[in-house]
Amino acid sequence: MTDPARTPTSPARFGLTEERSGEHLRAAGWWEGRGPADGYEPVLVALSRSPDPDLALRGAERLRAALGDRWSDLDAALRDNEALRGRLLAVLGSSTALADFLIANPERWADLADPEPVDAAAFAPALVGAVEGLTGGEAVRALRSAYRALLCRVAAEDLAHVVEPEQRYVNYDDVAGLLSELAVAALRAALDVAGRQVPRSDGCSLAVIAMGKCGARELNYVSDVDVVFVGEGDLSVATRLASTMMQVAGQACFEVDAALRPEGKAGALVRTLEGHTSYYQRWARTWEFQALLKARPVAGDEELGRRYLEVVRPLVWTAAEREDFVPDVQAMRRRVEDHVPVGLTDRELKLGRGGLRDVEFAVQLLQLVHGRGDEELRITSTTQALAALGRGGYVGRADAADFGRAYRFLRTLEHRLQLQRLLRTHLFPADEDTSALRWLARAAGLSAEGGQSESQVLLAEFRKRANQVRRLHEKLFYRPLLQAVANVPTEALRLTTSQAAARLAALGYAAPDGALRHIEALTRGVSRRARIQTALLPVLLDLFAATPDPDGGLLAYRRVSEALAETPWYLRLLRDEGTVVDRLASLLGTSRLVPDLLVRAPEVLRLLADTEALVGVDPMSIGNPLRSTVSRYSDVDRAVTAARSLRRQELLRVACADLLGLVPLRTVCVSLSEVWVAVLQAALDAVVRSTGEPAASIAVIGMGRLGGRELGYGSDADVMFVCEAADGVADGDAVRYASSVVERVRRALSAPSQDPPLQVDADLRPEGRQGPLVRTFESYRAYYAQWSELWEAQALLRARCIGGDAELGARFVELIAPVRYPAEGLDAAAVREIRRIKARVEAERLPRGADPSTHTKLGRGGLADVEWAVQLLQLQHAHEVPGLRTPSTVRALRAATGAGLVAEDDAAALLESWTTATRARNAVVLVRGKAGDQLPTTGRDLAAVAGVMGHDDPGEFLDAYRRTTRRARAVVERVFYGS
Repeated sequence: MTDPARTPTSPARFGLTEERSGEHLRAAGWWEGRGPADGYEPVLVALSRSPDPDLALRGAERLRAALGDRWSDLDAALRDNEALRGRLLAVLGSSTALADFLIANPERWADLADPEPVDAAAFAPALVGAVEGLTGGEAVRALRSAYRALLCRVAAEDLAHVVEPEQRYVNYDDVAGLLSELAVAALRAALDVAGRQVPRSDGCSLAVIAMGKCGARELNYVSDVDVVFVGEGDLSVATRLASTMMQVAGQACFEVDAALRPEGKAGALVRTLEGHTSYYQRWARTWEFQALLKARPVAGDEELGRRYLEVVRPLVWTAAEREDFVPDVQAMRRRVEDHVPVGLTDRELKLGRGGLRDVEFAVQLLQLVHGRGDEELRITSTTQALAALGRGGYVGRADAADFGRAYRFLRTLEHRLQLQRLLRTHLFPADEDTSALRWLARAAGLSAEGGQSESQVLLAEFRKRANQVRRLHEKLFYRPLLQAVANVPTEALRLTTSQAAARLAALGYAAPDGALRHIEALTRGVSRRARIQTALLPVLLDLFAATPDPDGGLLAYRRVSEALAETPWYLRLLRDEGTVVDRLASLLGTSRLVPDLLVRAPEVLRLLADTEALVGVDPMSIGNPLRSTVSRYSDVDRAVTAARSLRRQELLRVACADLLGLVPLRTVCVSLSEVWVAVLQAALDAVVRSTGEPAASIAVIGMGRLGGRELGYGSDADVMFVCEAADGVADGDAVRYASSVVERVRRALSAPSQDPPLQVDADLRPEGRQGPLVRTFESYRAYYAQWSELWEAQALLRARCIGGDAELGARFVELIAPVRYPAEGLDAAAVREIRRIKARVEAERLPRGADPSTHTKLGRGGLADVEWAVQLLQLQHAHEVPGLRTPSTVRALRAATGAGLVAEDDAAALLESWTTATRARNAVVLVRGKAGDQLPTTGRDLAAVAGVMGHDDPGEFLDAYRRTTRRARAVVERVFYGS
């Protein structure tokens, strides 16, 4: 059996489900027998598109009854006039309140047939004309009727496209503007009535200042209209005039709220301009300046209103300089949210989480902070201000667009909900209220799609937009950079003024003119990039001023910015992540190594926003990704290039974490060592792959600081190479093969580059530079059995296998154990020999002119002193103290202390000095951008090194360093020299 609801003969075909639908249709003449009357199907189709077809039909029936004999005129117009059809049926299906108005004033349907769009300029003449010569209740009734008629006209144009899709779409901004100008017209008409009811005195004038949404031209259908009054002359008369105006407008149109005036409801209703000025300059709170952002004169004395704006606007745009301004605004938003009833937070369109206030507070805060220096942000409308923030780069383009779309969507829902009964409401329907959801979805122009009903589409879109708003609100409203910008004086935001040089000098810039040139280069033009830089630089200038080298920091920032000019996320990251700005300024104002690396490894900049990502890498596995990536390349040059790139990233990451004080020294040393190991292994693997079938296996033995995992930023890689012939290959051929592989590795790694050098130093091999670069395992065995010298045994203390054939390397380490850990320790002659060599090193290797008290490597109590003392103990006692059999200086020292070979206080002094000297040596490289062992003793480099070492006073740092190394030297004299 066919469902009658699905046949052309049923009113249900047009969405009409009430029992009396057929009766109403026939009474209107729109239905004959079992189908639409001739020529009326377009009316019924339009009716079906109405938000609530049954409601619209009931309204039409009531209007037919009210018109009586005049119904035929409307009936004909509905059939022939698409604009009228769309407007009237949309209003009747959306608003019972406006339907009641039309039924009470049935002739007003003709207003909706006007082919011209509604014109805001006609509002004031129409309303003022409606009350001309009237007072009291008569004036109120006339104003109410005229206002409601125009409101109906605005709503009809707003909704018409829902019913007749070909009708002109009026966007949210235009609707809000029309409603605002309608409210202004009502205020003027009410003031006109009040002027006839209140006796006037000469010289008395009153200006009405619209605030809030009316001031911003973004009013709702139903809203209080916030105003402030300014008077001159007899204020008692002006007050009665203002009070009467509020009463008339309140009875006829909407509530007029003057609570935003100075002192709120406890303050005088009308104040003089001087009274307002005094209050705002001395007593106003933060929220009052936020309210003044949207102020505009709308009625009364235009000249007085203009003067009022001239007084308050400068105060608005300096309000962000107030102490705790940003936290005050943020706290105010939280208080507003706290007032939302429990259980309604997610349904409150205005005040709830992800609601309209989230957008408005975020936009206003950004305006007030950044608008001090950018006049293009001094806009009252939320949507226009948001667009300006996007154009200026203060908000990302995508964020501004998403925020704007979400705001317009939520405001549209608010408008539809208020239109229904012309009541002030912001409550989204409950999930289970499917009929209300369906009506709201249709009224908002949403339709079923993808197997989802209108209600489901609306719910999904609402949640999406609310979540989007909340996410963006929290991102922008609580952006750390806002407080930093607010802390910059307003005059400092104008970076190119003549006063800027004086401010830069006061901040500590040694070359203010040069700094201004950098600023001009970064902010030149009207591009989005220049605008973002204009917003960032005042904060960065203050941050650089707190670093050891403000001028160097600014220059480095310019270099980095120019190098990354085409990197789309660079400035966006700085704008959105306050932590990145703080950290980048600290790094650039301290280190020359960081900017050199950063321009070639910009991806590390993102890690500055996330401490865990910056420091969370296990130093022992740091090289695994590098080895894995490089293993994919068969070409040696490409493999080495990839290895260099990954090393650069890791070196920069470690340097940043180190400079920011986020990682301990051991993590730094192990990370640098393991990165070097990974690069060397990757290069060796690439060369071996390129040679075809290998003629020998090769093991790489790490020596020195590399072997002990104690590498610094400026350290070379001390290594030895061991080979073993493949089956059927002569030893000579194996050595030649291995030597060619090793030479190719060294050449590839030491090729000229802008990165810190990768020097492979094999001078610790048997016979030093005079010996072969690579030996076979058996050759090493023979050499160490017959020819090994004491210095070589000492060098082998730090040997460990770091790459190549692991099995061969393990056998080599086993081979050298008797050499570096003598079975009987050292005899007296051997001890004297080591002491003689050490004395010779001190006398001959310290560079000419170097200061022994501040040379980190060879100076008194420096690295060499501590390491030689520990290595002597290892040579003497490792055969009986297993803990001494380690390539690590720190572990060996702890083992010696545990075995009673060194007193705990002496060990603590040695460890402190070694740690201090290692950190200071690293700091020199970070600060100067090149290797060096001598501490600077004056100037900004010293200040920077001291800062890296945790000292605010450079002189205090040098004193502490010398004091620490003196104590260590005294211990070395006892432990090493036996004195």
